[in-house]
Amino acid sequence: MAAGKDSKHLKYHFASDNYAGICKEAWQAMEEANSGLASSYGDDAWTAKACEKIRELFETDCEVFFVFNGTAANSLALASLCHSYHSIVCHEMAHIETDECGAPEFFSNGTKVLLVPGQNGKVDLDAVEHTILKRSDIHYPKPRALSVTQATELGTVYSVAEMQAVGELAKKYSLRVHMDGARFANAVATLGVEPKEISWQCGVDVLTFGGAKNGFAVGEAVVFFNKELAHEFDYRCKQAGQLASKMRFLTAPWIGMLESGAWLKNAAHANSCARLLESEVKEIPGVKVMFESQANSVFLEMPPAALEALRGLGWHFYTFIGSGGARFMCSWDTRTEDVAALVQDLRQAMQVK
Repeated sequence: MAAGKDSKHLKYHFASDNYAGICKEAWQAMEEANSGLASSYGDDAWTAKACEKIRELFETDCEVFFVFNGTAANSLALASLCHSYHSIVCHEMAHIETDECGAPEFFSNGTKVLLVPGQNGKVDLDAVEHTILKRSDIHYPKPRALSVTQATELGTVYSVAEMQAVGELAKKYSLRVHMDGARFANAVATLGVEPKEISWQCGVDVLTFGGAKNGFAVGEAVVFFNKELAHEFDYRCKQAGQLASKMRFLTAPWIGMLESGAWLKNAAHANSCARLLESEVKEIPGVKVMFESQANSVFLEMPPAALEALRGLGWHFYTFIGSGGARFMCSWDTRTEDVAALVQDLRQAMQVK
C-alpha cells in the first residue's frame, strides 16, 4: 500500500527521529520508577545509578547532569566553557548555529559563534586554525571553544582519526572541545568503537549525549569529562529551568537503555534503515544522494515537482536542514516496510512533470 493514503503512521515517519515514540526499554524503566516516593531534584537512587551507568559506559570518572532537551544541553555546556568575551568555533551548518535560536549566545551572556566551512558537515581544521590565528587583538572575541557535531547535521560521522585530529588542534591552541552528541549513539553504532574512543580519549571536554532522538520520552545527558568545567553547572541548570523536580523520570530511562543495550541497538537499527533507503533510491533515475549516509539520515536532491508530489502523497520531510535538498530521517521504530513504501511513492513522484 502506498504511504500517506490510508496510514497515518507512515505520513510523518521520515521527517524527524523526534517523531518516534518511546521505546519499550525506556517506557518500562519509567514505569518501574513510578512506584512510591522519591526525593526530588535529582537526590534519588535512579539519578545516582544513571550517572554510574554513564561512567561505566565511558570507562572514566566524569560529572553527569540531566536536562530536558538538546538546546539546553548544548547551550549550558558551552556557557560553562566560555566567558562572554570568548568565542566558539563551529561548522557553518552546526545545529548550535542554525537551529537553536541564538541560545548558546544567550546562555553564555554573549559569547560569539564563529563559523568555519568544511566538507560533509565536518569542520575544516585548516579553516579552524585560520579563524583562531587571524586576529589576537583585544577587539576580537577570543576563541575559547571548538564545537563538533557527532553525527553531523548532514548525516556523516567523524572517524576516530578525525576526532583525534580535532583534539590535537584544540590542545595546540588551548581550546576546550564540546561535542554535540544528539546522535552520538548513531555514530558509535556506525564506527563500531567504544564510546571513549571518540570522546574523552580524543580530548572532548564535554559531551551532550542525546536520548530523545534514540527512544527516550525526553532528556539529554551533559557529560563533563573535564570535571573542573562542571563547577556549579547544577546552578546553571536551575537558573535555566532545566532542573527537573521529578528527576527520576528523566534518569530512570538511562538505566533501562544502558543496561539492556537498547541505546546502541536502537541507533544501529535506525542507521540500517537509512542504509537501506540510500541503496534503494540510488536506483531511481533523477534522484541524487547528496552525502554518504553514515548515520540515520539520507539527503536527496530531486526536482521541485517531485518534492511537491511526494508531499501530496502524505509524506513529511524537511528541506531547510543542511545545504538544500530533502532530508529523510530514520528512527528506532522505522520498519523496512516503511522504507519500501517511501521508495514506491518516490518512484511515482519522479514521474510527475
